[in-house]
Formats: sequence, C-alpha cells, structure tokens
Amino acid sequence: MSNGVRYEKSGHVAVVTLDRPEVLNAMDLRMHQELARVWDDFEADDDMWVAVLTGAGTRAFSVGQDLKELAERVRAGSAGTATFGSRGKPGWPRLTERFDLTKPVVAKVRGYAMGGGFELALACDIVIASADATFALPEARLGLMAGAGGVFRLTRQLPWRSAMGHLLTGRSMTARRAFELGLVNEVVPADELDACVDGWVADILRCAPLSVRAIKEAATKSVTMPLETAFSTRYVWEERRMHSSDAVEGPLAFVEKREPQWRGR
Repeated sequence: MSNGVRYEKSGHVAVVTLDRPEVLNAMDLRMHQELARVWDDFEADDDMWVAVLTGAGTRAFSVGQDLKELAERVRAGSAGTATFGSRGKPGWPRLTERFDLTKPVVAKVRGYAMGGGFELALACDIVIASADATFALPEARLGLMAGAGGVFRLTRQLPWRSAMGHLLTGRSMTARRAFELGLVNEVVPADELDACVDGWVADILRCAPLSVRAIKEAATKSVTMPLETAFSTRYVWEERRMHSSDAVEGPLAFVEKREPQWRGR
C-alpha cells in the first residue's frame, strides 16, 4: 500500500509495516489514514488470526508524530489543538483506541520506539524487542501530551513511580529495562528478532482462534472490574467460542492424539 504503510497477508498472519524509514517511520496524517484502512481490513477478514506490527529499516519502529508536518501546520495556522485520542482526526479510530479489537497484535520493535511509536507498542498484546530498541515518551520536553494512550497505558502497565518517572522527565529506557519492568515479553539480538517473533506467532496459531479472541476480550474488559463482576459478565467472543465447533475439536483432537484442525467457527 501507499502512504507509508505496507500490508501483507500470509496464511493467517497479517504483517503491518510502518514504512517511512527515511524519517524513522514518523507518522504523518496520510499514514494514519492508511493505517485505519489496514486495521479495518484486518478486523473484517476472518482468515486473519494475528497481526505483526513493525517498522521498516533497522533504526526505528517509529519515532511517533511527524513533527515537521506538525510544525508546517502550526505555521500555516491549521494545526488546531490536540489532546487525548484521535476522534475527528485522520485515521480514527487508531490502533490505540480500537478497544474492541480482539484479534492479537504482536509488536516487533527494533531501534527507536518514541512518543506515538511507543504508544503503538503499548497498545499491542505481545511486544518483542531487539537488544538495540529504545523506548520513551518525550512529549513533556516538547510541550505536548502523550495523548494516544501513553499517559494512561504506562501507568497501568508499570509500577506507578516507574511510569511517572518516565512520563514526567521524558527519559528513555533500554529494551532490557523495558523487559525488567514487564513492558516487553522478550529481548533478543537484532539478528534473531524475526525468528523470535515467528516463534511467538506460530504459538498463537497453534491455539484456537476463537479462544484467543475470547481470552483477549475477557482479559481486556475485566481488568478494571471487581473479580465477582468479571465472573458474571457476558463476553461476546466467549459466547461464540463456547458454541463453536472448535470448542469440540480441541478436546477430540487431544484424546485422538492428533493436531486440531481449527476452523475459527
């Protein structure tokens, strides 16, 4: 696809590549519009069971908002004001606000994941990073706000003081430190990154797709609920999984000592 995004499908896997390596995969408005179309297609395509989100080149996953484009809009008087979320802006809803997306998304991070790039990674379900990856939310240094969920997700995914330390200073963290804090699932040398992500994706594909979606939905929806409420809540994808042929296929395949043949229905 054009406009700075590559979208490729292979088997049950969609690979979404932020493709502006000459500007460290900074995201301009056209790129956000293209990404919205990509996520719409991924969500609607029943053959797509998992997505991998990555950045082109070796230097960056993404450094976030294209500040040169923003500066041009400021000079032209067309920038307006910006705060939380992307409603009313190109590309809405962006991945950071697709709260009902129950298909898993794996972030493959090499190099810089800064600002909006880090916020994209925070919105993914599994994050695999190369040892040279660097994460930061430097918005406070720029008079901006980590409005694509960074200020909300970092405080939920890290201990409070760790999150505030990074938010209030814009300090960066290494891939190893992100792993120690639980933001990253695995850190590997750069030349092993592709194989590591492939391994995680293969493990997801071994699972029943409806189970995966039901688990993600239940985990995401219930995280702020009291435990008793979480148990008594009805979940859309759990209802579908419960009554699916895959819910029968799994136990049968186990007893018959064969690989299950998932149908996703």
